[in-house]
Amino acid sequence: MDKKEKGTKMDRRGFLTRTAAAAGAGAILAGGLSNAVSDTAATTPAKTGKVDDLNVGIIGVGAQGHVLLTSCLKAGQSIPGLRFKAVCDIWKFNRDKGVNTLNAYNKTKGFGAVAEYSDYKDMLADKDKLDLDAVIVATPDWLHAEHAIACMKEGLHVYCEKEMSNSLDLARDMVLSARETGQLLQIGHQRRSNPRYRHAVNQCVLDSRLLGRVMQGYGQWNRAVSDDIGWPQKHALTAAELASSGYDTMSRFRNWRWYKRYGGGPIVDLGSHQIDIFAWVFKSNPKSVVASGGIDYYKHHEWYDNVMCLFEYENDEGMARAFYQVQTTTRHGGFHEAFMGEHGTLVISEVPRDGNWLEKEINAPDWNKWVKKGYLKEMSTTASDTKTSNVMLDVRVSPAPPKWPLPIELGSLPHQPHLHNFFDAVRNNDKKMLNCPAEIGYETAVAVLAVNDAVKSQKKIEFTHDQFEV
Repeated sequence: MDKKEKGTKMDRRGFLTRTAAAAGAGAILAGGLSNAVSDTAATTPAKTGKVDDLNVGIIGVGAQGHVLLTSCLKAGQSIPGLRFKAVCDIWKFNRDKGVNTLNAYNKTKGFGAVAEYSDYKDMLADKDKLDLDAVIVATPDWLHAEHAIACMKEGLHVYCEKEMSNSLDLARDMVLSARETGQLLQIGHQRRSNPRYRHAVNQCVLDSRLLGRVMQGYGQWNRAVSDDIGWPQKHALTAAELASSGYDTMSRFRNWRWYKRYGGGPIVDLGSHQIDIFAWVFKSNPKSVVASGGIDYYKHHEWYDNVMCLFEYENDEGMARAFYQVQTTTRHGGFHEAFMGEHGTLVISEVPRDGNWLEKEINAPDWNKWVKKGYLKEMSTTASDTKTSNVMLDVRVSPAPPKWPLPIELGSLPHQPHLHNFFDAVRNNDKKMLNCPAEIGYETAVAVLAVNDAVKSQKKIEFTHDQFEV
């Protein structure tokens, strides 16, 4: 880039920052660092008045990458102010889907065709020609650090899917790179930006303390038995292409989550979303974890298919514990979280039918005032809530508690608020706006990756405070 080009780029970014700040978007601050999360959701878009003010590339357009693209571009719900300029994926089959999706969208906006790359290094070499501001990284876990760090060193902000990495050393390198380069790095724990979760945790649990002291947490993500992910044989990568990309077979490339070099198994792939929420609610990182699991069903995989674990947390109020399980041989109960306090329980899920309410303990203070304040909807009751059936119950069995629904709906695809939050922070060049900066992603990685170690050792793993710091 010559001096003239560099000045033009800086002027453009300066304009974006000034116009966003003038619009008042800078007043919307998110959670800061560590797990002391602000009560204010940073999901309202900065209004710059420009239609295409951020130029974006994406590395990895497999299943998750395509979900993120859809979250950005979905008709009627698209995030304003984005222009996708580049798609990168080692597999042409994925790349073609991403290119077709983006070109169709660009056509409706009057934008030009998207550039496509099989090697991310070529895309970064063209970053000035593409005039990129930010990159979405949705590649397998083992490549997150390589891709995110390379982008940040080239002056680009990065939204990186979780798990941050399947290696704590590489996750640490990502944190350090974000600090050294000054670029923004958001990790894709999307519940951190979900408005229902932010309202439930920040307002109902932490602010108003509707549940009183919360001492127990529970989470699960259960899935039914399924076959390995396949691929169209005519579009398979060649042996040479696989080898150059670090894979020995097409099956491992497609099912990378099950293999130790590439991912961390279901407890990392699924569990990190919910274990991340435990620290948010308890306002502390765990002090220990024990776990049990094994390769019980899918004998050709390397990672445990069923895992149960128990975390201990300690905060200003004392000890709290949280149980988590991920099962891949039954879908019973689906996926949800519950937080149990002396006055009630929060049951929540990204799918509202599986969790979208508070349950009040019989001796808890009145909650009607919180309905008037907009924290809860009016209590819902059913016949089973208010009267006993003809079956004689044990005297210790109480009727099911009534549900007090949460008043906040997502109103978009699950990943969209988190992407929205990232791009707003980019417009303002403000790390404090990020709902899940690199430091929080690292803390979650420390806790989650330890579960596999606990299963392997069959010993209780004790954490120290400095393990969560970089």
